[in-house]
Amino acid sequence: MHGTHPEPSLHGVLAEFRTPDELLAAIEAAKSAGYTKLDAYTPYPIEKVLDALDLHHSKVPLLTLGAAIFGAVAVFSFAYWASAIDYPLNIGGRPLNSWPAFIPATFEGAVFHGGLAAALGMLVLNGLPRPHHPVFEVKRFVEHASKDGYFLLVEADDPRFDVSAVRRLLEGLAPVEVNDLEN
Repeated sequence: MHGTHPEPSLHGVLAEFRTPDELLAAIEAAKSAGYTKLDAYTPYPIEKVLDALDLHHSKVPLLTLGAAIFGAVAVFSFAYWASAIDYPLNIGGRPLNSWPAFIPATFEGAVFHGGLAAALGMLVLNGLPRPHHPVFEVKRFVEHASKDGYFLLVEADDPRFDVSAVRRLLEGLAPVEVNDLEN
């Protein structure tokens, strides 16, 4: 009657530290041990943490630029096609390709497409929407992540991940608490 329940898969190991400096030391220790799939959670942005995790490289600006250029070219091309090819009206001897009249629409097309690509690209590249994350199962994370906690997560999909080795590494750095996260 009762089927077997598969064991929950491990998402990673989460450790809480007291100060940003302890978190930075933990990140460096984890990187020195060869771990590459790391994530940090702090109550406010810390530039040194971003540098340590090498999180400054985003694809959103390039995606936005590409979409803005596409939008500008598409709107300009449509305006040219509509006024010079599909429905040409020669009024007062003016040229059919009156490109200065197309500039406002071209600009708006670039802004619209770039903004839309930035918003959607940010959502997709950040893995959103994600209604639940395993870190919210840890009581101390819920209580301290937005106030005074500094957390380091070593993710289980790291090629070098071994739960006992990660726990030993993190526990050797004198954290407040170390937790296994299940998906």
